[in-house]
Amino acid sequence: MKKIFILLASAFLYTAASAQTTWTVDKAHSNVKFTVTHLLVNDVDGTFKTYDATIVAAKPDFSDAKVSFTVQTASVSTDNDYRDNHLKSAEFFDVANKPTITFTSTGITKTSDKHYAVTGNLTLAGVTKPVTFDLWYRGTIQNPMSKADDAGFQLTGTIKRADFNFGSKFGSAMLSDEVTIKANGEFAKAK
Repeated sequence: MKKIFILLASAFLYTAASAQTTWTVDKAHSNVKFTVTHLLVNDVDGTFKTYDATIVAAKPDFSDAKVSFTVQTASVSTDNDYRDNHLKSAEFFDVANKPTITFTSTGITKTSDKHYAVTGNLTLAGVTKPVTFDLWYRGTIQNPMSKADDAGFQLTGTIKRADFNFGSKFGSAMLSDEVTIKANGEFAKAK
């Protein structure tokens, strides 16, 4: 009897694991943005042009989603070459030695209809810290072009530069400690 139970439990776990679906980011219809306040009076926006992201979930409402993304720091753009080069320097992203920002979720909690708190580990400037982002599941639709299922998400949150020792030479009167992150993603279901 014990062997039968173990076999049934193993089969159940295998079925549950194999029912997971991977969704990959459609970069043509997605973006990764950030905002920081300069001199306490003006917001400056930036984007990252090179990134990758996946969502793995078994449930159709994504309430069990596992989220991960990687951003290439050398792709930072604020539409100002001088500022972009400064951001790429060792005073900020240090792209030569720390080429990526990564996030791997460790948990997800539903906060309201189609809204979740996603906790995980964010690595920025070589420092890894736990953070929580808001994830809005905007829905799933069949893409009329590819005929595949596409799901839309918006990830938002705020991190503190001091937590990551990022741009530490520049106090909050120069650059806000809080940096707002906003990523809009359209994800295609793996076939």
